[in-house]
Amino acid sequence: MSENVITHLEQVTNEWLTAVLRRSGALTQGAVVEFEVDSGRGNWSTSGSLQLHYSPDAEGERPSRLFLKMVDADTGDGEFFGSSEVDYYLRDYVDVPDAPLLRCYDGRYAPAIHRYHLLLEDVSATHTTACDKPPTLEYGLALAEAFAILHGRWWGAARLVEANAPLHDDAHIRRWVAVGEPGAAHIIGQLGHELAPHWPAAIRDIFARHPQAMIRRSQDANGFTLFHGDAGCYNTMVPREGIRPIYLIDRQPFDWSLTTWLGVYDLAYAVALAWDVESRRRWEQPILRHYHETLSQRGVQGYGWAQLWDDYRLCLAMGVYIAVEYCRGRYHPETQWVWLPMLQKALTACDDLNCAELWR
Repeated sequence: MSENVITHLEQVTNEWLTAVLRRSGALTQGAVVEFEVDSGRGNWSTSGSLQLHYSPDAEGERPSRLFLKMVDADTGDGEFFGSSEVDYYLRDYVDVPDAPLLRCYDGRYAPAIHRYHLLLEDVSATHTTACDKPPTLEYGLALAEAFAILHGRWWGAARLVEANAPLHDDAHIRRWVAVGEPGAAHIIGQLGHELAPHWPAAIRDIFARHPQAMIRRSQDANGFTLFHGDAGCYNTMVPREGIRPIYLIDRQPFDWSLTTWLGVYDLAYAVALAWDVESRRRWEQPILRHYHETLSQRGVQGYGWAQLWDDYRLCLAMGVYIAVEYCRGRYHPETQWVWLPMLQKALTACDDLNCAELWR
């Protein structure tokens, strides 16, 4: 890719916006003559919401608002994001017309400086994060469809080879688990009173035995695909009114993250780790059934319901790794509001569905 990456809002000009929109086909005549910017910031990014104004002769889609995301892919502690998010919008699903992705007008990744930018449609007027949307069965079914559409595109060993995204080897899986493991001891030592009496032993058992179950499961590629991997409510955009369309945003795996895995992991993350326990208990089966049916409609064959259900149970325990990773360096009470409910929900789901029988 070109080194021509936007790293600061000051680099954005009428001429650049005009050229980008013409290349994307969104502007067939005329030019951008003025724009206003509202700046923002994320964990590893800066951003700008752009309000565009066009010349009188402008024709084409002419989007009135765009969202520019500028990312420093070097997190500062020796970890990197790479080009995954740019590939997400501009390579991996460009042939899937109903993919639950925002329209991307431009994206560039520069490996030499570990930077990238994305120029996306701005849906803030019509959409909000799923954190603001109470769980419902209807929303869960729409979420299942969105994931099935993405997962079906790269399902199974042959398509993963085509995507140059092979299954992870044993060492990578164990490294992914090991990154967060120190956090388990920090949490148990500092906050054991917030856990059910049997949960500290359950957490230790998961770290001791569950990784080998993950490795065993990875010997059969049926069920594996390119996945999002961080499908929490903050990375899911939902309509302010109604249910569809849903947009899945911010695919930003670290260099140690899993990037190909069981597709149903994304649903386990989105439902079991984000929803309240009672909503998950009430609706997880019909949501998973709909995911299974939608996969079949998208051409996935030979992946039975019983296998999907076991894969979901295996993935629920991975929520423990996600939660404790927040405290891998030290105990972090300031983010407890994020990781403690996630940990409690993951362990409750493992209890409810007797997930431990899969690795004991």
